[in-house]
Amino acid sequence: MSSESLRDVQVRDAATAAVPAALADLGALVRIPSVAFPGFDPAEVGRSARAVADLAEGLGIFDRVEIRDAAVPGTDERGMPAVLATRAARNGRPTILLYAHHDVQPVGDESLWDSSPFEPTVRDGRLYGRGAADDKAGVMVHIGALRALSEVLGTDFDLGVALFIEGEEEAGSRSFATFLSDNADALRADVIVVADSGNWDARTPAVTVSLRGNVRFTLTVRTLDHASHSGMFGGAVPDAMMATVRLLSTLWTEDGSVAVEGLTEREAPTPEYSEATLRDEAGLPDGVSPIGDGTILSRIWNKASLTVTGIDAPSVVNASNTLSPEVSVVISARIAPGQAAEDAYAAIEAHLRAHAPFGAELSFADVDFGDGFLVDTSGWAVAAAREALGDGYGVEPVDLGVGGSIPFIADLVREFPAAQILVTGVEDPHARAHSPNESLHLETFRNALVSEALLLEKLDARTA
Repeated sequence: MSSESLRDVQVRDAATAAVPAALADLGALVRIPSVAFPGFDPAEVGRSARAVADLAEGLGIFDRVEIRDAAVPGTDERGMPAVLATRAARNGRPTILLYAHHDVQPVGDESLWDSSPFEPTVRDGRLYGRGAADDKAGVMVHIGALRALSEVLGTDFDLGVALFIEGEEEAGSRSFATFLSDNADALRADVIVVADSGNWDARTPAVTVSLRGNVRFTLTVRTLDHASHSGMFGGAVPDAMMATVRLLSTLWTEDGSVAVEGLTEREAPTPEYSEATLRDEAGLPDGVSPIGDGTILSRIWNKASLTVTGIDAPSVVNASNTLSPEVSVVISARIAPGQAAEDAYAAIEAHLRAHAPFGAELSFADVDFGDGFLVDTSGWAVAAAREALGDGYGVEPVDLGVGGSIPFIADLVREFPAAQILVTGVEDPHARAHSPNESLHLETFRNALVSEALLLEKLDARTA
């Protein structure tokens, strides 16, 4: 942590004072069910984009605020609306690009929520609601920090700012690369802050330095031309469910480690992290053992994982005494940082084809790739971010690996190779992003907003 100047103190005070209004605006955003998935009302995503654009316009600092979309490659579709606000740098100052997203995950089974998912509710120091943490809180950290900066410096400060609030991150960022290409001049920056990650815990900030990549695909296993009577043919004819279970079981060893040849792992040290902490943060009950080998964080940060996230097969209520001809499953793979997602997929597909039991026919569809990310921590922007986080939280930040994926960062690197990319966030391990009862730790939000305001102030004082 650094010694604070008078301007630092002024920015800190302004940022702290900005928190109540930022939380009120966050509550208004949470009330908008901006799910960008097919089958949900796209007008709600448009309404959310308009609300974010109004917040950006209300700052009075941008030369231009627009709602834009971009083409989805390979289709005649347009992506969901994003907000793009820009102001030019002056007097040799750098430009910072602030990214977050305003779309959210579907709520799933609403009966599992303790309060309405789109009615922001405060309980025990946390704000509950879909998007309260992921990632409308990221949106409001940006807005609140800019409010604080302009409160101290006025609206005529020198720092260049591009605010990019995406509208389809949860749905795969299908038009992201096109959006970057279409708006490259407006988005080009010296520093990019991606506010869509997490922290070590509720009081310890983090700079995310590695992210796993991802591969997602649908596998269909077929063994019969049509369903047959299980009594008449069972015992001689393999059904698709049997073949699928046998095939999927080959993906893991006895201890749950991934057993696919060709998937790599990253060699890197990890901080101490106990099994008790894992059980608390993941909701792993006593009696259920963790899987894998090596340190717990190496399994999450540096190795591949495979998860079956969906299955199409006869439901329990519709079960009949028949042999199923085909079964489809969705497989989600997380890939070690440093391995190309396409190479990882090739290894997984080869493994499945080599282990298909009873000559089962396999087909693969809806394949989606996302490369991992390793941060270059040697730049001045990382040093500035660490200092701002330490000052904002009152606790020195840690370098964090994340088991999740933000595939579009590879697009940012490709489009803006000279930019320094900082991955931060407002989530703590109990945020339950993507799950029922998603929530935001209010003190973490306050500290994140103060930290970003201090970072903006540092950059405004720097000659690029």
